[in-house]
Amino acid sequence: MKFTVLTLFPEMIEQGFHTSITGRAAESGLLSLRCVNIRDYALDRYGHVDDYPYGGGAGMVMQAPPIYRAYQDAVGERTIRPRLIYLTPQGKVFTQAMAVELAKEEELFILCGHYEGVDERVLDEIATDRISIGDYVLTGGELPALVLMDAVSRMVPGVLSNEESGETESFMNGLLEYPQYTRPEVFLDRPVPEILRSGHHAKIDRWRRNESLRRTYEVRPELLENIELDKEDRLFLHSLKAEAKKE
Repeated sequence: MKFTVLTLFPEMIEQGFHTSITGRAAESGLLSLRCVNIRDYALDRYGHVDDYPYGGGAGMVMQAPPIYRAYQDAVGERTIRPRLIYLTPQGKVFTQAMAVELAKEEELFILCGHYEGVDERVLDEIATDRISIGDYVLTGGELPALVLMDAVSRMVPGVLSNEESGETESFMNGLLEYPQYTRPEVFLDRPVPEILRSGHHAKIDRWRRNESLRRTYEVRPELLENIELDKEDRLFLHSLKAEAKKE
């Protein structure tokens, strides 16, 4: 997977990307990162890349020409338009399903906005996707870019040392993940659940499924609307609802 990031702060992207799992994957050649500094393509010698918005209003807007020039230089002579993601609160909310889908691409371009946003005309020209990482506003698109790249990278084959871990985590089956435990067996007088020490794999799988259902029901019940439930799932959820009514 190749990432090309158009940004005003390449050092922020570089430092975040080249650590932990994504850093190791980059060293092994599974991932690559190219940062393009939009300020290098400014129209004047002072490096200005923003201006006042037409129609008035607070703040500044990133200009179209520097972004477009950076994009054209990064794309080069290729004839196929690359997939470019603009990170914005006005985009579709990022999900695990989107991460899985994006991980199938060979290359992704990402545009990090700043100030009050980006001139709409350049977005109409180069952006193929507009994605939000949540219903809140950040100073710029660099942190969302790192979030997106991390989530997508985990779905690239070989990036995780244990591929199964990427398939059983929260949201991979539409549910929140079940509780996890490790040594010591007892901590602050709280033991690891006995079922996890039983060695009975079928019962452990059922316990984990039930705990995922419980956590999703308690924290993100709306997710259950899109989950395919079997008979045991429905019975367990019915018992949870019955317990809730008694409280």
